Amino acid sequence: MRPPYLLLDIDGVLIPFPDADGSTPATHTRHDVVPAGRSADNPVTVWLNSDHGPMLMDVIRTGLITPIWCTSWRQDATTLIGPLLGLPDLPYIDLPRPQITTSHPNGYLWKRDHVDAWLGDAPAVWIDDDFTRLDHDWAAARTAKGAGTILVQPAPRLGLHPEHLTEVMTWASRLPGARTA
Repeated sequence: MRPPYLLLDIDGVLIPFPDADGSTPATHTRHDVVPAGRSADNPVTVWLNSDHGPMLMDVIRTGLITPIWCTSWRQDATTLIGPLLGLPDLPYIDLPRPQITTSHPNGYLWKRDHVDAWLGDAPAVWIDDDFTRLDHDWAAARTAKGAGTILVQPAPRLGLHPEHLTEVMTWASRLPGARTA
């Protein structure tokens, strides 16, 4: 049995949103990156926690999950963000670039329909900071149909913490057919 997917967002998860005064967690270091389609004289500043790479690698090495980027950073997740954290090349869901003014145009996270189609009936744990109640209902409905799904939702100004990954590992290790780490 294939391990469940770990769908991993970046903004609000690995890159925290700044507080009202512009501050970010002291655990994060500034990096300037140049996403595809931008010129080198117009970089994007991101704040990353160097502990996230080793934490994620510990989870990846267990073989209990299959990591996939699920972010509007698309390929840049693998070429820009992953290397700064010491992560290997990871595949990504090629999300569209919707013309929306809210991340919940239908009352739920805009990525969800694309993720649902991409996953099919595969089990998944999805880490994103921007779920609504409708997303949690979707996950429960998938689970009820036999495609185990959990949503892990870090606070967007704090991002990923070890307890989030403990939740991922606990859930994945309890799935039928899970490999022992």
